[in-house]
Amino acid sequence: MSFILSTFVPYLSHIMEFNEELVDRIEKLSTKYKASGQDLIAFLDGLLYADYLTYWDYIHLDTLLSLQKPRTPIHDETIFIIYHQITELYFKLTLHEINYIVRQKNPDSSELKKSMKRINRYFDALCHSFAIMSEGMDREQFLKFRLALIPASGFQSAQYRKIEICSTWFICLVDKDFRDSMEVRKASIEEMFEYVYWKKGAIIEETGEKTLTLRQFEEKYSDELIRLARSMEGKTLWDVYLHLENEGKADEELKELFREFDENVNVHWPLQHHKSAANYLARRPTDLAATGGTNWQKYLPPRFQKRIFYPSLWTEEEIENWGKSWVKKNFIH
Repeated sequence: MSFILSTFVPYLSHIMEFNEELVDRIEKLSTKYKASGQDLIAFLDGLLYADYLTYWDYIHLDTLLSLQKPRTPIHDETIFIIYHQITELYFKLTLHEINYIVRQKNPDSSELKKSMKRINRYFDALCHSFAIMSEGMDREQFLKFRLALIPASGFQSAQYRKIEICSTWFICLVDKDFRDSMEVRKASIEEMFEYVYWKKGAIIEETGEKTLTLRQFEEKYSDELIRLARSMEGKTLWDVYLHLENEGKADEELKELFREFDENVNVHWPLQHHKSAANYLARRPTDLAATGGTNWQKYLPPRFQKRIFYPSLWTEEEIENWGKSWVKKNFIH
């Protein structure tokens, strides 16, 4: 009988029958805690005193359920808050998976496919659940409580911007009217950031001034986003794909997964927002502004911005008609 086994017989022999598998586990635990300077017996004693883990403690359920703080007593504001919190958690899952991919020194095609399928499932869930927002609130209630939210806006989601930055070359995020000139002179991240597409959606058209929503966002996140963009140069999802393509390992399935992701982020998700905004804010002849003052009529539709992560994966015709099929399906009856 080994020393490890003889040490623990007094503790365990009365409750279980020893076998080779159990001895192996005990010896591995002993090696693990010896390397960390810990005594295995003390660790086992700690287990005896520790409470069992519960579901509510593990996911911090009480804390999670306490994070909804409506600004008004209006019933449907809670729906609005919870859905946006759910959205941010899906964004966090997406970034979690992207970070896993880009940290790999030599990711293989099968690993990348697995991760891209996960990411697409996250966005599928988001897009298919958007009826909670677009149809699941009373319009009159929304138009009341939204006034207490100004200038807060989903436009200010830094995680969404991080997903964009990690997914493609930064030049693809530049406003389409400045993209070519920036690319020709090989502009720096800092230069391109001044012309990133999303800023145009938070400019007051009559004066050309930035909305408070945009000014708040830039003050809090600009430096962080620029640092991220610098750190991702040559390491984005697109760079990972191109590396595999150059090695002849990017097959048709992987290509379709990237195309699906491109459409999910740049067509389906913004157009779900557009549909919701149209339901709640459209009022001809004068449309209501979004809570952050963003020009949602021109900012959200993909056909105006031509936000495309992976242009070389699409035909010229597909790029020209970017987003049109979704609009026909969801807006034209």
